[in-house]
Amino acid sequence: MPLIAVLQMTSGIDPEVNYSTLEAAAIEAGEGGAEILFTPEMSLLLDRDRSRAGPWIESTEPERISDRLARLSAEAGIDLAIGSMPVMGANGRWANRSFYIGGSLGLRTTYDKIHMFDVQLSNGESWRESAAYEPGTQVVTVDDTPLGRLGLTICYDMRFPALFEQLGQRKCDAIAVPAAFTVPTGRDHWHVMLRARAIEASAFVIAAAQVGQHEDGRETYGHSLVVDPWGKVLLDMGGEDSGLAYCDIDLSRIEEVRSQLPSLANRRPIAN
Repeated sequence: MPLIAVLQMTSGIDPEVNYSTLEAAAIEAGEGGAEILFTPEMSLLLDRDRSRAGPWIESTEPERISDRLARLSAEAGIDLAIGSMPVMGANGRWANRSFYIGGSLGLRTTYDKIHMFDVQLSNGESWRESAAYEPGTQVVTVDDTPLGRLGLTICYDMRFPALFEQLGQRKCDAIAVPAAFTVPTGRDHWHVMLRARAIEASAFVIAAAQVGQHEDGRETYGHSLVVDPWGKVLLDMGGEDSGLAYCDIDLSRIEEVRSQLPSLANRRPIAN
């Protein structure tokens, strides 16, 4: 029964400070026997001021940080599912990119967020991720992790069931959904959507989240979750504090659920 660690963060505008938080968590989680550490979206830099963030993103620093994370993974003896950090992508635009780094194998798999967060909320919050970020185009899974096949998604992706259907059809055993969720949407949508995605894919959902008041002025919802394939919440880290938590993952639950409710096997094509 693999043990995982989930890091709930209040990331800020200094990547080195954020890296130090992540480094300490990886060492602690490795010493605690966890096999994978999951971190939130924008773990290494959370800054809505694009003119301030741009020089770092467009430098060689993100690549250097990813190399440091690979060394950290090996030294701490733990795989790292880095929720995301901003990097230079294609066509001179940025990408919101997840990294899966396997300490023992040196494995490094990346996923670029597909669905851009372009919204105008009733409380006045306005977000236009597509103004700076290039959306990804590829569904990505990582095979042979301590949890089996792991699907990679990021935050707003959770609102698009077709992506999770594809991950379910690929027989993912677990799906990572790192996030920096807003408070208004989090209160009403976070738990219900993540439980639904777990049920639809008949897979564990692991959602490490940002929490609290951030240096760039935003507030995030927190409540990092682990949900089992039946939709049962196994871990909820609450909406107040950052920190590290652990959860045992009983992989036998996947086959139990799929044998009782074989919705993936029963899927039928629907004519237009």
